[in-house]
Amino acid sequence: MPPQPDRCRNRGEAGSVSLELIGALPFLLVAILVAAQLALAGASLWSAALAARAGARAALVGDGAAGAARRALPPPLKAGSAVGDSGGVSVEVAVPRLLPGLPPLSVGARTRLGPGGG
Repeated sequence: MPPQPDRCRNRGEAGSVSLELIGALPFLLVAILVAAQLALAGASLWSAALAARAGARAALVGDGAAGAARRALPPPLKAGSAVGDSGGVSVEVAVPRLLPGLPPLSVGARTRLGPGGG
């Protein structure tokens, strides 16, 4: 009985999919880490904006704007934050880094409530 043509033709390609996956896996992991880093930067910016808004509301009712803004930040962002309350409330936070080679990055937001402020 002669060998089947399909078996002979595919015999040399056994394992090629595994090698292709191993070759593509580092690029896939880097892409996932970059996407997660961008998501962290967006979440940090969102948190800074919410904290600035909380500080502006506190300043509008006569409470301490800086303290209210710091309390509104999530615990991981409190350590590297800077809050200013002159001419509105500004909050700047350091973005947590997932990739070790990235330079330090910070994002900030500014809010002012009251007459002419929103």
